[in-house]
Amino acid sequence: MTTPSANAAETALPLFYRDPQLISSVTHARWRLKPGDAAFAADAIAVPIVVGEFIAALRNFPILFTGGQGETSPIALLGLDATNLFVNEGEWAQGTYVPAYVRRYPFGFIAHGNGFALGIDTVSERIVRAGDEGAPLFTNGEPTDLTKQALQFCDAYRAETDATRAFCAALLSKELLIDRRADAVLPSGRKLGVDGFQIVDASKFGALDSKTVVEWHHKGWLALVHFHFASLDRFEDLVARRVAHEDKVAGAAKPSS
Repeated sequence: MTTPSANAAETALPLFYRDPQLISSVTHARWRLKPGDAAFAADAIAVPIVVGEFIAALRNFPILFTGGQGETSPIALLGLDATNLFVNEGEWAQGTYVPAYVRRYPFGFIAHGNGFALGIDTVSERIVRAGDEGAPLFTNGEPTDLTKQALQFCDAYRAETDATRAFCAALLSKELLIDRRADAVLPSGRKLGVDGFQIVDASKFGALDSKTVVEWHHKGWLALVHFHFASLDRFEDLVARRVAHEDKVAGAAKPSS
């Protein structure tokens, strides 16, 4: 039995990040970044998403909600046990959406003073501390296009995070979220269960008062809830991917004749 929030490990560090530090033109003057793959996300059964991703995400993943202590946030469910079913040998599945949270790594924003500043996970395997491999973070003390693009991406993500918090706060204020779990039985007979998540209660959502409906329509929140509902059909797709994964593992384990 797994929970979507399990990979966050409920630690002080965000998912994937082990030693994030503010990027400095002094400390990281010679650092470079080489191309990498998605191996770092291979064990993540869920990742955070923001409201601007709902349309793209619903085509591949169930969009669920998770959190605690009066807060909640949307996640994309990527697996039914301790395996990300969209990462195979470090490569993200072709033709499927890669969440922005995954795409921004190893960069990210770190709280700094009264705002945020660009940071990087200093233990990422993509980092080159000396030598000529990869693209530089700085040239002559100035950020390169790579660093500027990372800053722009993370800033856009932060803005979407603010919009996401507002949407989730509205869901909580109307008490629309309910606890749910999902169970599946594989052809092998193995039982899988995912819990620790919430979905929008369709009955309560349908009973919203007209004033709220109009307000949420103008804010785009009605559409977001419907995207969430549509994404729940992707549970069947996840089961199919899990069955295919099990068959692949079983096939690889068979001795060749």
